[in-house]
Amino acid sequence: MAVQRTLICLAATTALLMQLAMAATYTVGGPNGGWDVTTNLQTWATSQSFFVGDNLNFQYMANHDVLEVSKADYDACTTSNAVQSYNGGNTVITLSSPGKRYFICGTAGHCSQGMKLEIDTLATSSPPPTTPSTPPPSSPTTQPPQASPSTPPPSSPTTPPPKASPSAPTPVSSSAPETSSPSPAQSPKTAPKMSPTSSSSSPSSTPPLANVPSTESSTTASPPGSSTTASPPGSSSATKGVSKTTVTLGFSLGILMLLAL
Repeated sequence: MAVQRTLICLAATTALLMQLAMAATYTVGGPNGGWDVTTNLQTWATSQSFFVGDNLNFQYMANHDVLEVSKADYDACTTSNAVQSYNGGNTVITLSSPGKRYFICGTAGHCSQGMKLEIDTLATSSPPPTTPSTPPPSSPTTQPPQASPSTPPPSSPTTPPPKASPSAPTPVSSSAPETSSPSPAQSPKTAPKMSPTSSSSSPSSTPPLANVPSTESSTTASPPGSSTTASPPGSSSATKGVSKTTVTLGFSLGILMLLAL
C-alpha cells in the first residue's frame, strides 16, 4: 500500500509540474490590442482556448482598472458589487479552476462601450494520471502436451517364400549286377588292396578272373523281380575253379606275410 501511495503522489506531482510548465500567459487583447475601449475583447476571447493554470495579463492605462464581477453584474455593467478589484496598470490573474469568469472596467461608461471580457476556462488537456495497479501474478502458461510420436505398427516380417526343396534325384535304376547277390567269384576284388604283387606272383590266376563277368552277366540277364533260372551244369565247375584260385591266393598271401616278418 505504501508503494502505491508513493506512486500516486509522484504521479500527481508530475502532472502538476507538467501543467505548470505547459501553462500559458495571455496578454488580454494582444498582440495588437489591450485592455481598452478600442479593442474588441470578446472576439479576442473566443479565438483563444483557456485551460486551468493559464494566466491573464491585463495591461492598461492609469484611467482604467479591472473588476471581476458576477454574470448578472457583467450583463448590467454594474460596478458596485465587484467580487475582486485590481489596479496599477499591470494585473496578472491565474485561472485556477474551470468555468466562466467575468471582468469589466470600473470607469464609468467604459463597460457599456465594450470594455468587458468573458473567459471560459477549460479543464486540463492532459488526461488524469492513472493509478498503477499491481498486476496479478501471471500464472505459468501450461504448455500443450507434446505430440507423442506415432509408433508405426510393427511390420510383420515378410515370410520368405519357401525355398524350393531340391528335387530328389531320381534314383538310378540299379543295374542287375548291383542287385544280384555276389557270387564267390567276387571275393578276389579285395585281393589287390592287400598286395598288388599277388596278381603278378600267380599269373595263372588271371584266366579264371576273366570268367567272372560272364558269370555276372549270366546272373543279371534277367530283369529285377524275375524268377532266377537254373544255372547250367558248367557253372559248378567254374565255381570250383574260383575256389581253388582263392585258396591259392590266400596261401600265397600268408607266405608273403610270414616272409615279411
